[in-house]
Amino acid sequence: NLLHLDPDERVRTFLRADTPKDGDYLVIATRQGMVKKTELSEYSNIYRNGLIAINLREDDRLTNVRIADDHHDIILVTRNGMSIRFPESSIRPTGRNTMGVRGIRLDDDDEVIGMITTDHDDSLLVVTENGYGKRSRLEDYRPQNRSGKGLITYKVTKKTGKLVGAAQVNDESEILIINDQGIIIRIPASEIPIQGRNTSGVTLMRSRDGKVVDMSIVIDEEDDIEYDENPDQEADIDDTDSSFYDDSPSENEMDQSAYDDEL
Repeated sequence: NLLHLDPDERVRTFLRADTPKDGDYLVIATRQGMVKKTELSEYSNIYRNGLIAINLREDDRLTNVRIADDHHDIILVTRNGMSIRFPESSIRPTGRNTMGVRGIRLDDDDEVIGMITTDHDDSLLVVTENGYGKRSRLEDYRPQNRSGKGLITYKVTKKTGKLVGAAQVNDESEILIINDQGIIIRIPASEIPIQGRNTSGVTLMRSRDGKVVDMSIVIDEEDDIEYDENPDQEADIDDTDSSFYDDSPSENEMDQSAYDDEL
């Protein structure tokens, strides 16, 4: 094994890290909305048993890790469709064995499912457990103070299910989506429509084939990645329902007009 794990541990993510430079940081987000920033140089010498990266509360789990340079913003996305954007520089650097600070204030039934670092030319992609997804322009997410409630980023309904993944993409990106039946599809990001924040998107993967459990970005076009080429499982984006292109709620979906978009 590359890393010795305790019985209740599992690998959450991996990153390619070059030789650390001054101003390079490792930013960590947890399910309960905590974020912390530590100098990347503190991870230069990692033992076979690993190093402590964050001091987690008993009811919390690590969810995302990114390399940052204090020149961008961070966007946290939650399972119930909320998000918050704030500067990387608003997180005070701390040592490895610390808990960090609050990034977003969550409702009791919510948790963080994604973290991205912004690029002005990219968009934010979100995918739900029932196979719906959409892209939104990063400019639609104005910077806020860290530890607030944030803004609505996705209109969650019974039909769509809750969010399971979020990623930063551009028109050249390709997306892998996998469900709990082991079926995987590959979709060009350019085929996923860009919509406003408070919308439900379009069908990316049919829910009758199982619940979506994860998504990933294809890093290298020439990587040898196997995926299902069954025509019935190809990325069949359903854009026949015009309600997906309208910010107004459809008749059978939850009416969120009473909600304040900026909580």
